[in-house]
Amino acid sequence: MVSRRTILKGAGAAAALWNVPGLMLPALAGDRVHGLSVFGDLKYPAGFSHFDYVDPQAPRGGRINFRPPSWAYNQNTQTYNTFNTFILKGDAPPRMELCFDTLMVRALDEPDAMYGLLAESVEVSDDGNTFVFNLRPEAKFHDDSKLTAEDVAFSIMLLKADGHPQISQTLQELVDTEVLDEARVAVRFSGKQTRQLPLFVAGLPIFSKRYYTDYDFKQSTLTPPVSSGPYRVGDHAVGRYVEYEKVKDYWAKDLPTVVGHYNFDIIRVDFFRERQAGFEAFKKGVITFQEEFTSKIWATGYDFPAVQDGRVVREEIVDNRPAGAQAWYFNTRLDKFKDPRVRKALGLAFAFEWTNEVLFYGLYTRSASYFENSDMKAEGKPSTAELALLEPFRDQVPADVFEEAPVPPVSDGSKSDRSLLRQAARLLSEAGCTRNGTILNGPDGKPLTIEFLDRAPVFKRVVLPYAENLRLLGIEANFRLVDPAQYQSRMKDFDFDVTTQRVMTGATLSDSIRQLWGSRAASQPGSHNAAGIADPVVDALIETALAAETREDMTIAARALDRVLRAGYYAVPQWYNPNHLVAYWDMFGRPGKPPFYDLPVETTWWVDTEKAKKIGKDG
Repeated sequence: MVSRRTILKGAGAAAALWNVPGLMLPALAGDRVHGLSVFGDLKYPAGFSHFDYVDPQAPRGGRINFRPPSWAYNQNTQTYNTFNTFILKGDAPPRMELCFDTLMVRALDEPDAMYGLLAESVEVSDDGNTFVFNLRPEAKFHDDSKLTAEDVAFSIMLLKADGHPQISQTLQELVDTEVLDEARVAVRFSGKQTRQLPLFVAGLPIFSKRYYTDYDFKQSTLTPPVSSGPYRVGDHAVGRYVEYEKVKDYWAKDLPTVVGHYNFDIIRVDFFRERQAGFEAFKKGVITFQEEFTSKIWATGYDFPAVQDGRVVREEIVDNRPAGAQAWYFNTRLDKFKDPRVRKALGLAFAFEWTNEVLFYGLYTRSASYFENSDMKAEGKPSTAELALLEPFRDQVPADVFEEAPVPPVSDGSKSDRSLLRQAARLLSEAGCTRNGTILNGPDGKPLTIEFLDRAPVFKRVVLPYAENLRLLGIEANFRLVDPAQYQSRMKDFDFDVTTQRVMTGATLSDSIRQLWGSRAASQPGSHNAAGIADPVVDALIETALAAETREDMTIAARALDRVLRAGYYAVPQWYNPNHLVAYWDMFGRPGKPPFYDLPVETTWWVDTEKAKKIGKDG
């Protein structure tokens, strides 16, 4: 690793570091650096030629047709009705971010480091509260208009005012922006910002001020916006597909943060209301790459001719990212889920071992932590350092926090573990629930009922056996499948009992965790705090983690936070797989050394024309 001190020397600046509130930054005003990271280290020195995980000589051309495994903001993998992806309103197609440039971009082989794209360098004030981004003079939008500091300042403040809540809420400690000249913009923070917030701002999309002076940013629209990124919206059919076409004269194509990326001429996203329909499209070669998330299909579905003759490849690629927490989340805004004993009892009724063996073919591992597959996961009893953070809250948290980290129960392998169901019944009784024949009444005297809300029919086969166990406790449970638009709407308004959600963090915790578990987000429509967690102890530990001055301190704070969240029983943990399960038509090339923290197929792979020709995919 190259230290910040070395980088400053390489940039011809003073070789010194200064600890300031919020971020470790260069000491002297006027120092210009080419990269930023939360804890001060960067792998790549000034003047680097390209990231190690790309092939700078990668062939260009061809297309990839795929179903994205992830999405952000208001994006929807099953349909779309707008191209405005950075607001709450509407459903946008995944990967719209490919159309927009940002001030800096992530290096995917480092935990959080960012390097210049629109910004060729950054200057940081002595107090760490002002960041001046120096823009590249050649930056331009797709309509050939120049991208200037006016556009940057406008975009950041527009997102703070009207952006999706995941953006606007994160930007609370951003005070203002100032245009210093055509190529320099200052971004000012309150002094209360976290170390991560300047990096978050550096990763925001930059819009054309002229375009959004004429068009209302707050409205959904199917008119593709003017943007400046490596792709633009091409051919599309609403709700069916969208093609992102490569911008041939992309202004940044020779920059070190871009070299080796964006090798496909066309990146096409296809939409299917049901997973099986999407899988059939893959079998026919309409979809050429997909990540598989259905264990049954992975175990039994890949027996079609193209797999047997080698035209389709199946592969497990290690996923080094924190796995996060996939779970059924209880909506604790509802009275029936207020008592943690009720929530814990409901979790005891889920027979994971039977589910994994019978339904999942043994492919999964049970989740226990909000930080699975990472060093931030709490294990065993709290360490001395964790106790130092937890002791001030001893009277405000469950006793479990100071014992072995809570883990889901291990059943006897049967569909209905009677011992665990007896424990569940006992907890429900302690919480004031009463049995009336086959019906369990809640503390309010009304029958306790639960609706599992989902948009994916694949979960039905998992929920129904779980619901049978809940009925043994006297709880009427059902599975409600709704269309994607209705699901999105109900989730935005927190109109559900229980729903499946996977929440993930990066290797470095960022302001986004406030949106996952913070009290303010609990009442903010569109936030990812599905459970409605509103706990001052959780809030305090979130701030401690975000204010950590070293990665070790952040990890300790995350473990303490993990203990408190797990002891709240806000969710029934589901499962995870530490590998990407991918299948693709054997027509692609890829770099020899993949990045540690992601699987950027659509941005770093390419079409291998010889391979494609062999399998008839060169048309």
